[in-house]
Amino acid sequence: MQKFVFSIRTRDGQKVENIVIAGRDQAEAERKLRQMYRYCEVVNCVARSMDGNNQQSMSVEEVLSLISR
Repeated sequence: MQKFVFSIRTRDGQKVENIVIAGRDQAEAERKLRQMYRYCEVVNCVARSMDGNNQQSMSVEEVLSLISR
């Protein structure tokens, strides 16, 4: 299982950073995120393995392409 660190903008415009959610993949972590923050906009997502060695940064365009699949 991986951890994903999200930065989001809430529906009323506030920026929230460093939201850590565990999931099997990014889609599952983002689904969990959207249960807590409905109608949020994902600004950035960084994937980390449980040991913290693997970091993968994704742009907003990459995240949106994952959502639209």
